[in-house]
Amino acid sequence: MQTHIIHVHPEVTSYNGALTRTAESALRSAGGAVTVSDLYQSRFDPVERPEHYVNRIDPGRFAALGEQRNAWATGTLPDNVATEIDRLERADLVILQFPLWWHGPPAMLKGWMDRVFVSGGLYTSKMRYDAGYFRGRRALISVTTGAPQAAFGPSSRGGDFDTMLWSLQYSMHYMGFSVLPPFISYGVQGHGYSYENANSLQDRLERNLNNWSSFLLKLDDVEPLSFASWTDWNEDGSAVA
Repeated sequence: MQTHIIHVHPEVTSYNGALTRTAESALRSAGGAVTVSDLYQSRFDPVERPEHYVNRIDPGRFAALGEQRNAWATGTLPDNVATEIDRLERADLVILQFPLWWHGPPAMLKGWMDRVFVSGGLYTSKMRYDAGYFRGRRALISVTTGAPQAAFGPSSRGGDFDTMLWSLQYSMHYMGFSVLPPFISYGVQGHGYSYENANSLQDRLERNLNNWSSFLLKLDDVEPLSFASWTDWNEDGSAVA
């Protein structure tokens, strides 16, 4: 199995880094191949802008989707975007690894999606959802938070992960991926665990890494999330009666 990890954290020694390295080790030990896009270390530009396009269809007005479609059709996509697409196309499994910042992923990840999920190339009005470009491939979110598990859930002070991750998971479904339930690493900074000292925190985080490794090796037993089928909707976006 070929896995591609989109790693989104600015600190190499972070717990997110440990999760990425654990995933690489576990998947390779099982005979798989792994590639990683470290967006911060590679200085990926998350801002879609006119300067990315050398063969503009309208130099006087920047329409991002039109320029994406033209760049795809003419083979003039920015090099870093073309590289990311190539890695995605080779992958059977895509892992999005990031910390929860302000009840969602870092802006870097959203910008990566803005630029890499190219209009007219990776999605069209006919090529999305169950008929998406990446159908037959799986996607998985691995997210960290400093707060304990007890802080999360419906009507909780930390928020509900089903709600906070919905738009990201739905976007992956839009692109055709089968989206697996997320792996959530709670309390990575020890917040909310007043009984913990440094050693017990380290032990708990090590156990979580082991659980992550085990989770990855049993993905064939994991049921994907359920979304409305493409056939449930009319062309105008209304539900089929």
